[in-house]
Amino acid sequence: MALGSAIVTLRRQVQLAVTRCLPGRYSRGTVPLVNARGAAVLMDFGGTLDADGVRWAVRFHTAYARVGGTLSLRAFEPIFRESDRALAQLPHVRRMGFRAMIDAQAALLRALLPDGDSVDTGRMAELFHAEALRTVARNRAALDSLLGCTSLAVISNFTGNLEPCLSELGIRDYFDVVTDSAIHGVTKPDPMLILHTLHALGATAQGAWIIGDNIEADIRPARALGLQTCWLAPASRPAPANCPPTARANRFTDVPAIVGCTA
Repeated sequence: MALGSAIVTLRRQVQLAVTRCLPGRYSRGTVPLVNARGAAVLMDFGGTLDADGVRWAVRFHTAYARVGGTLSLRAFEPIFRESDRALAQLPHVRRMGFRAMIDAQAALLRALLPDGDSVDTGRMAELFHAEALRTVARNRAALDSLLGCTSLAVISNFTGNLEPCLSELGIRDYFDVVTDSAIHGVTKPDPMLILHTLHALGATAQGAWIIGDNIEADIRPARALGLQTCWLAPASRPAPANCPPTARANRFTDVPAIVGCTA
């Protein structure tokens, strides 16, 4: 069967498994394994590489509260989602680096928040950015360990500028493949993003890992495809009962040991 036809068939089969969070049984032989460095490790970006399982909305809200914002997280989140949609429509977003994108989102939030004129959204962006930089810098040692034993890919629901963001953060060269949802026109949890990434790596789902902080977007579709899954989440977050990951990490620095990439 041609690769394209096999992937389309696999996508249809896996949709039902995704909805039920069933372990995958469909990956064997669909994509030729040519990866000479062993099984691949795929990982999310936002909330995974730049934070230990904490979503951007939560981290922006923390920064917002620190500069005097008064909305609860529950009230803040739908406004943040609206800023996400507006960010994706900016004409030059695909050329933005990491800091420029954060500044742009902070400016959009200033216009959308009911107290936007009374909080320092510039300082809010600085706080968010500084925390992300610290986390990425800390995670370099873990990326070094992973790079020495496997192929790496990052796969993210993003705005077409994942490559320049990774480059600005100094971590682009760790990854053999970068999969940005906006470039491909589909978003996680669509399994096509994972299938595309595996194919680009020359890897199969069997033996591969995915690291992510979102059960629905990362863990559920990967589990249905037959990947091993590592859920990155703070220790205080309850584990999902209906879609258990293969492993759990409280910090990204735990990942090399989990996937067997320690010296």
